[in-house]
Amino acid sequence: MHIHILGICGTFMGGLAALAREAGHKVTGCDSGVYPPMSDQLRQLGIELIEGYGADQIALKPDMYVVGNVVSRKRLPDGSPKFPLMEAILDTGAAYTSGPQWLAEHVLRGRHVLAVAGTHGKTTTTSMLTWVLECAGLQPGFLVGGVPLDFGVSARLGAAQRPAAGPGPVGDEPVFVIEADEYDTAFFDKRSKFVHYRPRTAVLNNLEFDHADIFDDLAAIERQFHHLIRTVPSTGRVVSNGLEESLTRVLAEGCWSEVRSFGSAVSDFSADGDPSDFAVLHRGKKVAQLRWSLTGVHNQLNALAAIAAADHLGVSAEVACEALSRFQNVKRRMELRGTVNGIEVYDDFAHHPTAIRTTLDGLRRKLGAEARILAVFEPRSNTMKLGTMKSQLPWSLESADLVFCHTAGLDWDAAEALESMGVGPGQRAQVAGDIETLIAQISAVVRPGDHIVCMSNGGFGGIHAKLLEALK
Repeated sequence: MHIHILGICGTFMGGLAALAREAGHKVTGCDSGVYPPMSDQLRQLGIELIEGYGADQIALKPDMYVVGNVVSRKRLPDGSPKFPLMEAILDTGAAYTSGPQWLAEHVLRGRHVLAVAGTHGKTTTTSMLTWVLECAGLQPGFLVGGVPLDFGVSARLGAAQRPAAGPGPVGDEPVFVIEADEYDTAFFDKRSKFVHYRPRTAVLNNLEFDHADIFDDLAAIERQFHHLIRTVPSTGRVVSNGLEESLTRVLAEGCWSEVRSFGSAVSDFSADGDPSDFAVLHRGKKVAQLRWSLTGVHNQLNALAAIAAADHLGVSAEVACEALSRFQNVKRRMELRGTVNGIEVYDDFAHHPTAIRTTLDGLRRKLGAEARILAVFEPRSNTMKLGTMKSQLPWSLESADLVFCHTAGLDWDAAEALESMGVGPGQRAQVAGDIETLIAQISAVVRPGDHIVCMSNGGFGGIHAKLLEALK
């Protein structure tokens, strides 16, 4: 089959392209401003990339156009379509589908799917679970919204059959782990992506309000999470965070599968000890100990979720913890980008206020009260750009000594939102409309021994390399 992917450089669509190529399909694709690192990875796989969404691509005549959710039927100020290729597809009656639908029909069918959903920690928890199953001998396939350092790629098909040496009392299908996003599928399918995946093991890591561009309120997202629960078979398992009231409400709407909880003192799986060295308890009884390099309560909860999900496939907590003790995390999750004059510069994907807070709190726990943390962030997600959560920013940044906010593209006043922290030169917070000014502000106050955490769900204008160069 020849598939042509619209929006191929996105993390999800790029991973789908890699899976399709590995499965033997011919894959081509297009995107606007074809960009690395995904463009480099795809070209290395022999996938032809086309710049833009020109209608002339209809001449490729693939068997199927796979449409990413970046594509819409919006029109430019002059009245012309923003995505001419999509208009040509519709006009000619060519076959098209969404990425999640194609994945469900051509990759996930016939596999034991473990889907990891949640507002925060999806990528990390998916990577943890995949690594645990790999170490248990199950040779899982996976699609992650990032690059797990233990694998070096964001997607692979995995074993075509369940390895005989691996555990697994539940069925004998090959295993596939997928990051399950609640964002909508495509302009023609407004259901959440994860509704397509039909998991046998569903992880509900946490649930807060997000994606203000497509959801009106938290109840609307809870409804989508319940749609996911409806697709889990009676022989399946739902792994849910016992600390989340929102997930308690979701489960109360109805659940037809085995439920295992984690996180709270009365959960099936809980932790006792510091997030970097803790006992794993199963219904109050110690079953394993995990000592690892990761920090933060959020990662402790991520680990419990992965352990509870792997348990559904017969992987013991002891085996899971041994694997997690060697887990290398994911690119852009507190990734140390370099050290100059004793100053460490980190890159982190945190962009929601809760994620920012947990990231900084984890680092503070690791470093202690005396170390200085400089938080550098840009409100880049659709939710943050809308200003929906701007009032939570001072709370999210409490663990930082100094704060620097990149304000380009915002329709709201970041200085006003951070006012309670004190804004301006010599104050705790500063704002800047461009990267160069931001770097100058940081350079003026940074000291040897400081820890600079750059947080964004985008490239952040290459600020990490620029900072390291400026600090020499």
